[in-house]
Amino acid sequence: METTATQTEPAGNTAGYWLRKLGPGLITGAADDDPSGIATYSQAGAQFGFNMLWTVLFTYPLMVGIQVVSARIGRVSGHGLATNIRRHYPAWLLYSVVGLVMVANTINIGADVSAMGEALRLIAGGPAQLYAVVFGVISLLLQVFIPYRRYVRILKWLTLALLAYVATAFVVQIPWSQVLAKMLAPRMSWKPEYVTTVVAVFGTTISPYLFFWQASQEVEDQLADERARPLIHAPAQADANLRRIKIDTGIGMGFSNLVAFFIILTTAVTLNLHGVTDIQTSAQAATALRPIAGDFAFVLFSAGIIGTGLLAIPVLGGSSAYAAAGAFRWRNSLERAPMQAKRFYGIIAVSTLVGIGLGFTAIDPIKALYWSAVINGVVSVPIMALMMLMAARADIMGQFVISRRLKVLGWLATLMMAAAVGAMFVTMRA
Repeated sequence: METTATQTEPAGNTAGYWLRKLGPGLITGAADDDPSGIATYSQAGAQFGFNMLWTVLFTYPLMVGIQVVSARIGRVSGHGLATNIRRHYPAWLLYSVVGLVMVANTINIGADVSAMGEALRLIAGGPAQLYAVVFGVISLLLQVFIPYRRYVRILKWLTLALLAYVATAFVVQIPWSQVLAKMLAPRMSWKPEYVTTVVAVFGTTISPYLFFWQASQEVEDQLADERARPLIHAPAQADANLRRIKIDTGIGMGFSNLVAFFIILTTAVTLNLHGVTDIQTSAQAATALRPIAGDFAFVLFSAGIIGTGLLAIPVLGGSSAYAAAGAFRWRNSLERAPMQAKRFYGIIAVSTLVGIGLGFTAIDPIKALYWSAVINGVVSVPIMALMMLMAARADIMGQFVISRRLKVLGWLATLMMAAAVGAMFVTMRA
């Protein structure tokens, strides 16, 4: 049996080995807590206090399950989700899914860069729109001109920005016994506003762009290692890679949900307990936090918005580019020079620049973000169903079709999202 460096881990510095191996799952999980997500979690904590903490515990295993499925599809087949959909499903389904993902991602980019600009204005003063342009352009240039193997290191370091939200929680006094009681036995409600918020948290936590990004990053990692091959063609490399995917994704989604937990907790123990319940943006949450928790908590919260935005924008733009490139058979890789993948980088540029431009229009960013969440919620269900079907097909996965346990987790996540979307439409009509 073939033995390569991609199969076995060194006997020496095991901790260092796994730290280097963390990548697609860690970055995907961290990018989930973008400024738009921060706004959603802040609203959940401000409006419903500790009674919304259960959501991050509930979604964690489901999120891990569906993201492991997306990662395995990429690593086993050697292709991203859009390419696999194009090869095995009708064109109308492919183009519908890709189009909706690109629209939602672009709107999300616009909301995120605007939130970053507003956060810097709160800290330093000055023009928020100009800051938003600068942040968007910097992110775009980094993606275009820095090769993948170097750029992924930058993204890993940016995940540390999320620790600001863990630190913020410890700046304020927290009644931990009450937190634990509400977390394990929350007071739930069927009121439309409660259901809508639960749906928003689910939709923010499990989003289509995360599926496309993580599957494509597994392909990028495989291409970046000249000894690696798609697992369907190199089964000897499977054990180490599938174990890495499981650990990487478990840690990445755990990090994501931990940060979401602390954002909800911080806003619950400060804003909710002081009667501040109407929070619609992450910058508004930071502003409301200042007179209650103090300047240090305010600065930490605001700085976290900027750091997470710099991490999330490349994931949003990149997932759109991977989806389009897979659909239209374009050359695609962040490792390629711009002139070698013009259309791929063109999608990244257009998504980012149009997102920036949305901040200069009359479009209400709150409504735009709402419709982005609606699109994400609706399109996630068929994508998740397609992923589960693909992951069980021997012609795509060979001998690495997913296990019964992973099938259960993945289909539970899919059914949960379908139920959330159904509840959302019921709430919209009510």
